[in-house]
Amino acid sequence: MLVVPTAADVAAAADRIRGYVRTTPVVELTPGTFGVESALVLKLELLQHTGSFKPRGLFNRALTQEVPAAGLVIASGGNAALALLHVGKQLGHPVEVFVPETAPAAKVAKLHHYGAGVYQVGANFADAVVASEHRAARTGALLMHAYDQTEIVAGQGTVGLELEQQRPEVETVLVACGGGGLVGGIATWFGRRVRVVAVEAEGSPTLASAREAGERVTISPIGVAADALGASRIGAIAWEIAQRAVDEVVVVPGNAITDARQRLWDELRICAEPGAAAPLAALTSGGYLPKPDERIAVIVCGGNSDPASLSSSG
Repeated sequence: MLVVPTAADVAAAADRIRGYVRTTPVVELTPGTFGVESALVLKLELLQHTGSFKPRGLFNRALTQEVPAAGLVIASGGNAALALLHVGKQLGHPVEVFVPETAPAAKVAKLHHYGAGVYQVGANFADAVVASEHRAARTGALLMHAYDQTEIVAGQGTVGLELEQQRPEVETVLVACGGGGLVGGIATWFGRRVRVVAVEAEGSPTLASAREAGERVTISPIGVAADALGASRIGAIAWEIAQRAVDEVVVVPGNAITDARQRLWDELRICAEPGAAAPLAALTSGGYLPKPDERIAVIVCGGNSDPASLSSSG
């Protein structure tokens, strides 16, 4: 049975994970930065433990479930695996992670640094999911999903709760979408109080494809942001939430993401991973056109990438 979290679940998650996660900063930008004249703030969730928002949901699930002696197991494009290894270390649970063979070398190197069970299997995230499910069935470990479990989505929603506490004047939030855990959680928290815009990469438009078809569909994710936004379909929970609480979906091309990522580095010395630059790319490429006085927040949700992939200009 599908259980969709509520705003009360997000608030409870915030209380539960306090002390385990960082309150990440918000940076207010001068009008005209990146060519955006509207009031713009960046929520720097890439400064969260392990370099992404993922620990929020994983801590929430691990703290609400009985964890067996076999520990925790997950499939991931990289960020959720890094986050779960951190969760396991903090809570004293063994962890095994499955990532696709296409996972970025920078993320895989960090995974091995933790010294836990790391397995690279298959060509994509979906292959890693199957392997993790088989492992959990065999060992009895608690299966953790990167984005499609109630506790996970509620935990990710704490990004929105925190943002509202920091900048209650924000009217629109731009959020990257892959499997949809982050945008689903943020939309759950805000309801319709704030305009929530999901931003997807051209090579992996899970939510846009579902909206076009009227149901969840399977795609073959490719492109510059496929490691972080490379789910093959939108999560079932996120799909339910998106139909009533996500106002718009913007799909941006890979070159716009690469450009936005470089701009973050040139202007602010923020080394974001490609998927985390997608929401800014919606603004800089004209995919999302704000009103002149619109107060906008962009979630910069991850920073697990090689700084050497950025040019030294700026």
